[in-house]
Amino acid sequence: MKKELLQAIKEKEEQLSKLKAHIDKSVICSELYNKVVLEKAILKKEIDNLAEKSFTNKIRYLFPRKKDRICDYFNTPA
Repeated sequence: MKKELLQAIKEKEEQLSKLKAHIDKSVICSELYNKVVLEKAILKKEIDNLAEKSFTNKIRYLFPRKKDRICDYFNTPA
């Protein structure tokens, strides 16, 4: 999955390099350039999400969660 995302990012970078020369010449090229930039950002965010999910899933089960009870909020000092 990550390799596919990295390959897609490389393709987007190639598209951006080709479109960069034509941004000023055409409105369509400018819009297409902006679209490709957004798609590349989305792909990068997906890679970040994959990294966070794998890391947090591994760590989350190592540490037990402290469960708060409603009576913990109403403890009065003795």
